[in-house]
Amino acid sequence: MSGTPPGPKGEPLFGSSRTYARDPFRFISALERAYGDVARFDMGPMDTVMLCDPTAIERVLVSEADRFRKPDFQGDALGDLLGDGLLLSEGETWERQRKLANPAFSMARLSGMADRITGHAEDRIASWSDGDTVDAERAMTRVTLDVILDLMMGVELSEDRVRTIEEQLVPLGQRFEPDPLRFAAPSWLPMPDDAEFDRAMATLDDVLDDIIATREESVGTDEDGPMDFLSVLLRARDDGRQSPEQLRDEMMTMLLAGHDTTALTLTYTWFLLSEHPEAERRVHAELDAVVGDDRPGMEHVRDLEYLKWVVQEAMRLYPPVYTIFREPTEDVELSGYDVSAGTTLMLPQWGVHRSARFYDDPEAFDPERWRPERASERPRFAYFPFGGGPRHCIGKHLAMLESQLILATTASEYRLQFLGETPLELMPSLTAHPRQEMRMRVERRS
Repeated sequence: MSGTPPGPKGEPLFGSSRTYARDPFRFISALERAYGDVARFDMGPMDTVMLCDPTAIERVLVSEADRFRKPDFQGDALGDLLGDGLLLSEGETWERQRKLANPAFSMARLSGMADRITGHAEDRIASWSDGDTVDAERAMTRVTLDVILDLMMGVELSEDRVRTIEEQLVPLGQRFEPDPLRFAAPSWLPMPDDAEFDRAMATLDDVLDDIIATREESVGTDEDGPMDFLSVLLRARDDGRQSPEQLRDEMMTMLLAGHDTTALTLTYTWFLLSEHPEAERRVHAELDAVVGDDRPGMEHVRDLEYLKWVVQEAMRLYPPVYTIFREPTEDVELSGYDVSAGTTLMLPQWGVHRSARFYDDPEAFDPERWRPERASERPRFAYFPFGGGPRHCIGKHLAMLESQLILATTASEYRLQFLGETPLELMPSLTAHPRQEMRMRVERRS
């Protein structure tokens, strides 16, 4: 087999971009069902190939990762926002920054932070009362912001400052919702929401400047000092290994990417447990048996097996990062088809995670599918919520630890019952957010 992959023809100029923009999730699923492993379409002027073949995905992300890079189109508004931070940087810059970041994200360090994660969860639910209604997404955003600010920046912000950060997330997210005009237009063309986006970015820059100024006074130059990521970068800046601009880019990346995906994972987990009472009962029974009257801690995480399966299943059904992109730096063959250098490759977690080719009853919530004997029957990259290979999400271990401890702390005390309409409608941005407010009733466990 060779030649161009099959796929929809699309419209003149726009290609399939308007169909994609209306509902990326439906579009991805339709292509996966119609074409299987590989499909080609035009995203405006961009020649795009969608890969749903786990073997090909593993080649792109792992075994042949040096033949693929992140596409340049991610360097427009996203580049303005995140600059040369770990999410977007390439080559020597990325290698240097990743090496600097690794100690802050090591399990050896994070395991000693478990009590602090639990403490942040306890602080956030302390004001809840039986019968209250909470916005679960907002609640999870706040606790995950608390965690990332503490563990990776070494600060605790006032409620006003946290609220300021939270308020900027809306205009920033809206800027990255799919828009066929943006796909077709040159990057220099002004857009209606540019001013609001710029104001939000400037506000966050001010917050980060204050955080950096606060930490500069306490970090010092001792390499045995604090190992949060900001402290590491400040020491690297002071000895000439880090520019102020690079430090800013890393902190902006950490602030935004460091909390959002975990907050969404927790939000979707609460929703799924509310919709599946038997799974919720099993979570509570496991917590009662493993944690009992103790505070959830690192010593409990390994034994909270079913809780981990629940989190994994939530990330399968509702992967916060629903697609990632690469482009080949040379002509390659993927899934039996020729793909030219510079082609945009879409690797959609949404399409692969929900494929009937890899999962029985793929749209059903079934934590049991993560039993080791069942999970081992699937291809390795039939599930990749954190990407894979050298560019896998550096926060993977933190995200899993954080999710389990926040869930365990909250579910030991409360049930959350979803009050909104189903099925959920999703809002595509850089990540997949629920379109509706995630209102939930708090019920104290008896």
